[in-house]
Amino acid sequence: MKNSVVSCFIFLLFIFIFPAGAEEIEAEYVTAEQSADESTTDVSIIVESAAEEEISEVVTAEKSVSDDDFFFDDDFFYFEAPDLVIEVPPYEMRSLDEIFPRINRRIATNGTGYRYSFENGESPSLVPLAESGIDLYSEVMKKNPSHLIEALVVVPYNQREFDMLDIYNALGRIENIKDQTLPTRSGGVTTIFKETTRLVSAQNRRPVPDPEPSSTLPFSDTIYLRFTDSFIGSLFIRGDMTLNYHGITYNMTNFRDINFSVFRVMKAEQVSIIIYLEPVKEGVLIYSVSGLNLPGFIVRRMNLTPNINARIRVLIDWITEGLRSQESIAIDKEREDLIKSILHNNRINRMVRENTGP
Repeated sequence: MKNSVVSCFIFLLFIFIFPAGAEEIEAEYVTAEQSADESTTDVSIIVESAAEEEISEVVTAEKSVSDDDFFFDDDFFYFEAPDLVIEVPPYEMRSLDEIFPRINRRIATNGTGYRYSFENGESPSLVPLAESGIDLYSEVMKKNPSHLIEALVVVPYNQREFDMLDIYNALGRIENIKDQTLPTRSGGVTTIFKETTRLVSAQNRRPVPDPEPSSTLPFSDTIYLRFTDSFIGSLFIRGDMTLNYHGITYNMTNFRDINFSVFRVMKAEQVSIIIYLEPVKEGVLIYSVSGLNLPGFIVRRMNLTPNINARIRVLIDWITEGLRSQESIAIDKEREDLIKSILHNNRINRMVRENTGP
């Protein structure tokens, strides 16, 4: 009887206690899930909040550094470096022997100098040393001329030495070329060029006067010219001047065809007259190589050598006269400056004597 009562009591207790325990476990399980979800949500919120704060800080930083507030530290651009030293060799005037060692100085300075004409295929006679840096012959031969002319003259110094600016200004007196005359066998004189003038450009062939002598020396210059030859007619020439360490090179060529009567004698760009000028110890060296591409029917009917030499001589005489003009201008200016200085000193001395008294 006792055992039956105990068994019944345990059965009833099991029935009522198990559901309650299940509810507690389920409640704990749900609470754990909710807690996990809440934790995840909290973590997400924290991460999102941190990201938002970081973005906000970047945006704030970008906004705080505006273009007006942005600057470099000047010290950032300075650094210590050894001094850069470039040694430029001093300019030394060369002698004629350093350029043409086999040239007779007496002949070179007699006013006429050397002139030599030859045809394509023959060798030149006036050849400067390779070390001189002068090679006009190779430049002229680029146009494959049929006839070539060499010339060399040295214009001696008189009362002063010429410099590069004197040479440049002497080459600028284009109008004076027409004033050059040559003696004839009959004892008279003949004029090779009836007119020589500058032109505005190759397209605009309006004559313009020569400019005043320049006080500065350009590295290069190009001018357009018209020569009215007494025999041939109008020659349209382009002159290109270039400056190098020792001298000036003046390259002249025809930018239009050359016609004789109704016949075309030479096409454009077929004349090559290169003149090199350098102040040397003996004077101003004038060295020229010229090339012409002449048609055969003219060569067979005319003796061109005297005619070509005459025109080269006119150009050399023109340069010589221009150098002498530059010399006279410089001497006159020096004399004028000296007179002004003497008068100025005399005026000061007189004022001193008047103020100091006897």
